[in-house]
Amino acid sequence: MADLDLPGFRFHPTEEELLNFYLKKVVFGHKLHFDIIGFLNIYRHDPWELPGLAKIGEREWYFYVPRDRKQGPSGAGRPNRTTLNGFWKATGSDRTIRCLTDPKKILGLRKTLVFYNGRAPRGSKTDWVMNEYRLTPQNCSSSKEDIVLCKIYRKATSLKVLEQRAAMEEEEMEQRAAMEEEEMFKSSTSSPQDSYMSASLMESEINIFCKGVSNEEDQDQQHDHEQEQEQEQEQEQEQELIKEEHVEGVQEVILVNKEAETCAASMSKPSLTLVNDKFLPQLQLPGKISNNLDWMQDPFFTQIRSPWLDNWMTPTYANLLL
Repeated sequence: MADLDLPGFRFHPTEEELLNFYLKKVVFGHKLHFDIIGFLNIYRHDPWELPGLAKIGEREWYFYVPRDRKQGPSGAGRPNRTTLNGFWKATGSDRTIRCLTDPKKILGLRKTLVFYNGRAPRGSKTDWVMNEYRLTPQNCSSSKEDIVLCKIYRKATSLKVLEQRAAMEEEEMEQRAAMEEEEMFKSSTSSPQDSYMSASLMESEINIFCKGVSNEEDQDQQHDHEQEQEQEQEQEQEQELIKEEHVEGVQEVILVNKEAETCAASMSKPSLTLVNDKFLPQLQLPGKISNNLDWMQDPFFTQIRSPWLDNWMTPTYANLLL
């Protein structure tokens, strides 16, 4: 088939054609006219290696695969689907494939498997999928019933979309390269006058910015100075008020002392002189006050009494007042 040149040829068989024609002929030993599907033990290869080993296919690759069953009691005759870097894991149950013209007739079974990187039971799922087709025991009594037909494909974006994405990425890279070259050309061809003008503009903008910053700093300093002057004036006014209150208090004390002295002097005289030069009768005091000073306990006298009078109110000075 590889030697034939058939433009427009695509190998895209149906499931019924795969089972009832391609697989059935191989199982029963019938020779095909075209070698389209080859024999390969796909479990000795990882799935990304299979497209290069297939005889035909663009997005789907087909192989005849002999079923390699596990040995020992633990295997229980199950197929060995382990590869070098991973394993194929079945998803769901087998699906029966029926004849389109006779739905009651079962042609075979299909098993869907997904490839996992790593080793079971752990592994990372990939987008590689396999459909394994096999005949039923009723349709095949030959010793070659362990041959199955496998279709490998990727459950991913179609090849057309991938090509479109690759083309878009190439265009973007070309546009970026063109823009970079244009910028380099502009920078290399710019005149010294333009560079000088741009430098002067930058310098003027920097100067304007610096002036604005300095003006703001001067305004802040002036405002702080005014606040300090106001605080100093308030402190001076408070000190002056305190001084004035202190002086007034001292003056009041002096005035009270003077009034006390005048009252005491007036009390020590025997008579009082009036405006019309008339004299009041002489005050009568007790005969002996040397040991009796009850008159000093008078309420009026105690109000105008001054501490310095205590020294004068001893019995010796009291006799002098008589």
